[in-house]
Amino acid sequence: MSAPEDSPLRIAAFIDVDGTLLTVQSARLYVDFLRRKRLLSAGDQARMLWAAVRYRLGMMNMRKLGEMSARFIRGRSEAQSVAHCREWYANELRRHFRSEMLDRIEAHRKRGDVLVLLTGSTRHITGLIASELGIEHMLVTELEVEGGRFTGRALGPVCFGGGKVTKAESFAVDHAIDLTSSYFYSDSIADLPMLEKVGNPYVVDPDPRLGSEAQRRGWPSLPAGRAAAVI
Repeated sequence: MSAPEDSPLRIAAFIDVDGTLLTVQSARLYVDFLRRKRLLSAGDQARMLWAAVRYRLGMMNMRKLGEMSARFIRGRSEAQSVAHCREWYANELRRHFRSEMLDRIEAHRKRGDVLVLLTGSTRHITGLIASELGIEHMLVTELEVEGGRFTGRALGPVCFGGGKVTKAESFAVDHAIDLTSSYFYSDSIADLPMLEKVGNPYVVDPDPRLGSEAQRRGWPSLPAGRAAAVI
């Protein structure tokens, strides 16, 4: 439901997860976790990691990467995946938060800004992060489930590139957010459309292409910093 026209607009802080809120790319860690649990063959691991590298280098688009991921997840139990995500998060992922971003989140919280995780990951992983950090809102890639199993299809736009903008714009309408006064934190050139959409773009330990673009545009940049677990 949209906010009334006379409602005061609020400021949001949209936060990318992999490489931004986290110092790592969670997909790589998760693939290794699945291999150690013998849920992924060495061949599958090599193919998925190589696909992720090609994607990061701009040699593979999100559609093809999504198709490869879909082939892997199709038919798998959602309940089992949730259990694996919880184990992996508790034992491995939660120690990789970027301390500078944790400070930023607290600063936004004290100001009364609306905190939103905006990521291409699924809610099965992102929900654990949001719960840990006390963040109410998350915009993610939603996966279709039928009969308790993943179909391999996404529901709605994939939360990537222009898809992030689409989801953020819809969220802004529903929650009376002024995007021109809001913030977005990201490390990737793939997020350029969303960085251009907000009034306060921040790059965080950016990839080379985004680093160059940010320097050209005079966007503020946060350093690589250090990893920390939530206390």
